[in-house]
Amino acid sequence: MKTMAAAKFKAQCLRVMDEVQKRREPVLITKKGKPVAKLVPAGPPRNIFGGMRGIIEIVGDIESPATPLEDWKLK
Repeated sequence: MKTMAAAKFKAQCLRVMDEVQKRREPVLITKKGKPVAKLVPAGPPRNIFGGMRGIIEIVGDIESPATPLEDWKLK
């Protein structure tokens, strides 16, 4: 993993972000020689639809009320 001083990172931030995205290699940012942050490549965007496909199974009617309407006392 590449290490970079915070001052250098500040001066070259956009270029470093482009490198991390291109090479998929994280960069450790240090301040006075001590690690303070890590810039890592972002993962692929997650699709919110179909995320549970293959994990859960819908059984029965999911639209009708669990209790028949006749059992409700309406005022």
